[in-house]
Amino acid sequence: MTPTIAVGDVLKRAREMTEPRLAEALERLPASIQRAASYHIGWTEADGQPRHQRGGKFVRAALAILSAEATWADAEVGLPGAVAVELVHNFSLLHDDLMDGDLERRHRPTVWALWGPSLALLAGDALATLSVQVLLGTGSPEAPAAASALSRATAEMIAGQADDLAFEQRRNVSVEECMGMSTAKTGALLGCAASIGAVLAGAPPATARALEGFGRHLGVAFQAVDDLLGIWGDPATTGKPAGNDIRQRKKSMPIVAALAAGDDESRELDALLFGEDVKGSAGEAVAGDGSKSNGHVVSKAGMPGIELATPEWAPAQLRPLSADEVARAASLVERCGGREWTAARAKAHLDAALGSLERARLSALPRRALADLAVYVVERES
Repeated sequence: MTPTIAVGDVLKRAREMTEPRLAEALERLPASIQRAASYHIGWTEADGQPRHQRGGKFVRAALAILSAEATWADAEVGLPGAVAVELVHNFSLLHDDLMDGDLERRHRPTVWALWGPSLALLAGDALATLSVQVLLGTGSPEAPAAASALSRATAEMIAGQADDLAFEQRRNVSVEECMGMSTAKTGALLGCAASIGAVLAGAPPATARALEGFGRHLGVAFQAVDDLLGIWGDPATTGKPAGNDIRQRKKSMPIVAALAAGDDESRELDALLFGEDVKGSAGEAVAGDGSKSNGHVVSKAGMPGIELATPEWAPAQLRPLSADEVARAASLVERCGGREWTAARAKAHLDAALGSLERARLSALPRRALADLAVYVVERES
């Protein structure tokens, strides 16, 4: 499908509308948290100086604004929803960077890497709380319904992230479990973003549900593409090392699908990724980054944790993969069909998302913009 609307213009408008209101909302926060959030979003440098190259695509904000317009409301009606979903999205990224031990995002140090885990946690918590305050502060009679929808989506997103984290402690994860996790982790918030403008506009429930279904399917397609980029993406555009998800042994769609193939190559992949535990001397555990913990669990970020009972399979005790092993694992994932299967899931969920739009009674131009934005999201390279 070829986009018929300039998606860049749609995203630019969403940014120009949302950023001033987002900055206004951040002014309510304590100075240290405001500084960290402004840096994370990409507005400032670490020293607080304005940044000339802005960060983020504002896809969720664009969905929220377009969903209001698709129900014949003014774009301004969806703007509080755009601000709210961007706040929740950035809350999740702040926490994700810490949980994944990522030192960089968009070619810059992450908040926790600069200022420590505590400030990253507080900043994320503050943004999540602020998102509901932004909605309720509008005084709109539809605001409580929108805040309730956002809270449900946030709770589902957190549950999906919890599953993702739990999967790291399990050697075997089914394709169905992986898809359920992706639907919750990514689909829930995109579903909310694509419908919250309609909710704020007082659209019929059936219309809001159709838009939410569009966003949820788009979220799964988005995650599928993200998982593909996590292995085969260009580091120059993704901002992360090639094969990053393999290096971190993530249970992403391509990896889980490849492991489920059940042939000799999938068994080789399983052995390569999860087959050997490494112990240091005197019972010291060796973490994925090679550090020793003297009996304490060490996270991927290299931070000492609390000593816990060792699960059946403990990823913190697996040796780091060499560059050659990462390349071999990527090749095995592809040969086992993981890449092709994930690309097919992305297309299938994009088609389902577009089908949800077609079934709803929506204004023609915003409907087309939503469809073109969905195609852009699935065809992106970063």
